[in-house]
Amino acid sequence: MTNEELKQRRLAAAPRGVGVMCDFHAERAENARLWDVEGREYIDFAAGIAVLNTGHRHPRVIDAVRRQLDRFTHTAYQIVPYEGPIALAERLNALVPISGDTKTAFFTTGAEAVENAVKIARAHTGRSAVVAFGGAFHGRTLMGLALTGKVAPYKLGFGPFPTDVYHVPFPANLQDVSAQDTLDALNQLFKTDVDPQRVAAIIIEPVQGEGGFNPAPTELMRGLRKLCDLYGIVLIADEIQTGFARTGKTFAMEYHDVEPDLMTMAKSLAGGFPLSAVSGRAAIMDAPGPGGLGGTYAGHPLAVAAAHAVLDVIADEKLCERAQALGQRVSTRLEALKPTVPAIAEVRGLGSMIAIEFRDPASGQPDAAKVQAVLKSALEQGLLLLSCGMYGNVIRLLYPLTIEDELFGRALDILARAIEG
Repeated sequence: MTNEELKQRRLAAAPRGVGVMCDFHAERAENARLWDVEGREYIDFAAGIAVLNTGHRHPRVIDAVRRQLDRFTHTAYQIVPYEGPIALAERLNALVPISGDTKTAFFTTGAEAVENAVKIARAHTGRSAVVAFGGAFHGRTLMGLALTGKVAPYKLGFGPFPTDVYHVPFPANLQDVSAQDTLDALNQLFKTDVDPQRVAAIIIEPVQGEGGFNPAPTELMRGLRKLCDLYGIVLIADEIQTGFARTGKTFAMEYHDVEPDLMTMAKSLAGGFPLSAVSGRAAIMDAPGPGGLGGTYAGHPLAVAAAHAVLDVIADEKLCERAQALGQRVSTRLEALKPTVPAIAEVRGLGSMIAIEFRDPASGQPDAAKVQAVLKSALEQGLLLLSCGMYGNVIRLLYPLTIEDELFGRALDILARAIEG
């Protein structure tokens, strides 16, 4: 079977709304490499959109899933519970940067985690309004889309969306938005659009993913915590893309000296298996009554087994430290390109959540065409990259943290050649 044959079958069988970036089709994968059906090798700096911090098919993850397969594959945790999710909740409760008693509930996708975090916040506060940020991405369900701060392609044609959702700008150096600007906009929102006493939650990505890998300043986090404490608002940290060592810490909120009330997580939690979670203060998590939370596949045995292995790998292989080291290598290499590639406007990020923003040197405008040229050149050389950003002018790097040093060096050479183009 060739890539072209599979492409034609895909176009005939699947709707165009499921956008597909690559024209090749995967046959197998290992750690940071994958091979298509025609045998061509690619270095994977997309990692299933930040799902594979521990790489494709980590041996410990695969072994854990195989052992669970020999026991049972599904009972529905809400019908017949089992130890795996209980033990995993205990581990996450100990890991999340939230003091006091904490509890965790499991779901299947990141969007489900976000939806349920909002439900929990509403149940706890008895309020309905939610505040999110421009450039945010919180999922493709209707509430997720309402919270998402980017119209194209996510929101086009899908409205109306749930009401009582508000947005304020997210800090970004190149867009001249400071943390104080964001806090001022939030206070203005409370004066002109929504009574803060009616706001159930503020939801924020500690580093925006789709929005362009912009890290939230500590000043903003402190200001949000102060406002939430003042008005009794639940602060939700969406760590779906930032979690599990990507930023050089288990969770990106560890970079700040304030705590969220709830956290959402998914993606790299289970090393390629579908699993998400909401963790938070026990009193808030217990607000919904029995039956108010759950899902048929929530806390699926195979995914939970994989997640236990992922947490072991992160600890035993010191992936937080490795994320810092790899991120430093990337940043140093990219900064060295700036004198000869003036289109590089900024290299930013935390740990190994690194992005390169491109702008036209003459006009200062976002340069999405440059990004597409870099992605195309890199792919032709065997390196898979992803774009992001409100204007499509940012490249995000999401390599597995377990990538071999030699392969990583080879990938950086390809990246540099593609940028220098």
